[in-house]
Amino acid sequence: MSEPTGAARRRGPFQVGDQVQLTDPKGRHHTFTLEAGKAFHTHKGSFQHDALIGAPEGTVVRSTGNTDYLALRPLLPDFVLSMPRGAAVIYPKDAGQILAMADIFAGARVVEAGVGSGALSTFLLRAVGDTGQLASYERRQDFADIARKNVERYFGGPHPAWKLTVGDLQDNLAETEVDRVILDMLAPWECLEAVYKALAPGGLVCCYVATTTQLSRTVETMRVMNCFTEPQPFESMVRSWHVEGLAVRPDHRMIGHTGFLVTARRLADGVEPPMRRRRPSKGSYGDDYDGPGAESSTRVEP
Repeated sequence: MSEPTGAARRRGPFQVGDQVQLTDPKGRHHTFTLEAGKAFHTHKGSFQHDALIGAPEGTVVRSTGNTDYLALRPLLPDFVLSMPRGAAVIYPKDAGQILAMADIFAGARVVEAGVGSGALSTFLLRAVGDTGQLASYERRQDFADIARKNVERYFGGPHPAWKLTVGDLQDNLAETEVDRVILDMLAPWECLEAVYKALAPGGLVCCYVATTTQLSRTVETMRVMNCFTEPQPFESMVRSWHVEGLAVRPDHRMIGHTGFLVTARRLADGVEPPMRRRRPSKGSYGDDYDGPGAESSTRVEP
C-alpha cells in the first residue's frame, strides 16, 4: 500500500528538496529548500546545505558566525504563514476551526470557492486524503497560479484529489452530491442557491467572511431560503501565554479577529426548517433594515 501524498516528505532524515525551517536563538524562523552544494546565508554567517542532507530532524547546525540554528521541517501552519501570497490567507486558527466545525473527513467530497493563495486548500487536501475530492474555484488566474504552486510545493507535486477551476462558482459548479462546501468570498450569499443544489441532504456549508455586514447578510439569506438549518455564526481568538518560573501571565499580543465563520446543514428536498422558538428582539429588524426577509413575517415592527 503506497503512502498518502506528501507523507514521505514529512518524516525521516532530511533529503534534497525538503523544506527546512531554521530557528535562531531569538526564536526567529528562516525557511528554505535543501539543495546539494548550496549555502544558507544570513547576517549571522552561513553554512552548507550538505551539513543537513541526511541528518535527522532536530539537528542543530552552527553558522560561520558562531550562531546555532535548530533545523526542523515546517509544520503546515508554519508553511502557510511563510508561503508566497497573491491574496490574504486563511490563518491556521480559522483553518483548524473549519476542519473541525465543518467536519472535514477522509474521503469527503468538498467544494471550495475563493482559493486565494492556496492555504485552506492545503489543509483541506490533507484532511480529505487521496481518496477524497476537493474541487476548488477561483475567479482570478493569477491567484490560481500562485495557489497551485504553493499546494504542489507542500505535497511535492500535484495532489490526486484536487481539481482547480478558474471561474465563478455559480457559473461553473458541476459537482453534485458533495458533502461539504467552503465559501471564502466577498458575497457568499450570491452562491447559496448553487450550493444548495450541489450539496447532498445533510451536507454542510461553511462561509468565511470578514465583516459584520457580510455576516448579517449571509445568515439572513440562509434563513430566508428555508432550505438550511439555523445558521451558526462564530469567531475564534487565540492568545498565547508567557510561562517562566512564577511569571505566568497572558502575552500582551494575541491573534484576535481575523474573520467570522457561519455553518449550516442542507435539509432534504421539500423540507422546511422547524419554526424558531426564539423570536427576534424588538427592533432587530427596524425601519432602516432592507436586507433579506425585510418584507417577511419574521420582521418585528417597533
